[in-house]
Amino acid sequence: MRVDKLLAHVGYGSRKDVKQLLKKGLFTVNGEVVKSAKAHVDPETDDLAFGGEPILYREHLYVMMHKPAGVLSATEDVSERTVVDLLEEEDRLFQPFPVGRLDKDTTGLLLLTNDGKWAHGITSPARKIPKTYEVLTAEPVTDEMADQLQQGVTLDDGYETRPAGVAFPDESRSRLYLTIDEGKYHQVKRMLAAVGNHVDGLKRIRIGGLPLDESLEAGTYRELTEKEIEAFQNGQ
Repeated sequence: MRVDKLLAHVGYGSRKDVKQLLKKGLFTVNGEVVKSAKAHVDPETDDLAFGGEPILYREHLYVMMHKPAGVLSATEDVSERTVVDLLEEEDRLFQPFPVGRLDKDTTGLLLLTNDGKWAHGITSPARKIPKTYEVLTAEPVTDEMADQLQQGVTLDDGYETRPAGVAFPDESRSRLYLTIDEGKYHQVKRMLAAVGNHVDGLKRIRIGGLPLDESLEAGTYRELTEKEIEAFQNGQ
């Protein structure tokens, strides 16, 4: 890896900033001063330090965010705030992207990473990783509606969904937990429309075996634990 890329990645500024810092002779590789931004190092085996302080390099970032409403699941936008804008600058340096997406008005669990292989393993249709949503509906969900959702419904474009999991957390029947293992455009909203209802509020609360951390307020995030990261790598 090039020196300027590594130092920018771990938070020493832009590549332009890093080039100026290198001229001061503060960066060492295995005890030797390196001033060239184009020099290559191996962060896995080389002893790297800046100003005498060891550099702990890591390649990937894995984040769980409680996405708020009104924010786009995108890396950038010319006029709207994105989920990446909610990250601290030191985390934006990793150039993370959303794993899948949530609609602008949908809240809840969103994963972000810069590990493309890991992200693909979660979003790949072949993996059929289930996702659970808390759905607030305009009208109470009848037994007939629930049966239809559990059997699969036909969307407005003719697509037939796979069977969904349905659970009711209370007796109101205007709030349900819907679990699907697909990710069609606006799928939850279209599924409720297909059974004659309307979604008034939507929050994703689980991906696979990973629930939304209840301590996270909307707009905040935390890094995933090693166990959580490995769970998706192992197909859970």
